[in-house]
Amino acid sequence: MNPQEYAARSAQPEEQIPVTTTTTRQYQDTQVDVKLVLCALWIAMLFVFAYVDIFGFLRADVLNAALRGKVTAGLTVNQVYLTFTLIYILLPALMVVLSLLLKPRVNRITNIVVSVLYIITIIGAAIGETWAYYFLGSLIEVILLVAIARFAWKWPPPQVAPSLP
Repeated sequence: MNPQEYAARSAQPEEQIPVTTTTTRQYQDTQVDVKLVLCALWIAMLFVFAYVDIFGFLRADVLNAALRGKVTAGLTVNQVYLTFTLIYILLPALMVVLSLLLKPRVNRITNIVVSVLYIITIIGAAIGETWAYYFLGSLIEVILLVAIARFAWKWPPPQVAPSLP
């Protein structure tokens, strides 16, 4: 290639290779209403609660005691026992709905009180238990109930509108 051809070639613009850059998509994180968080936590707690009890019926000792009409602590399964058990389960089931419907002040107090009461009863029920699944389920229930109490405790304060001059 002679110098004139070289000069002519270098004067021509080089072919441009398109450069594409990829940017990571930024997703917007949205604030979840406290009422929805509390409702979801109660639902999760009820699922764990139910499954721990359901798995209990796979244990020979629990199943045999139930077939004899007895439960842990020597209580007899009768109408009174089942009625109180239903009431015990109804309260967190109702908290799913109440967490969505109650006014913030009452909602906050109710969630704190009920979750703390259930923390106490779940820890009490685990005393004397020897099965790992029961401890794990109880631990998860307590963690969820602590989260309920914490979210209710840290409920955002009401927004006060500025007064006009």
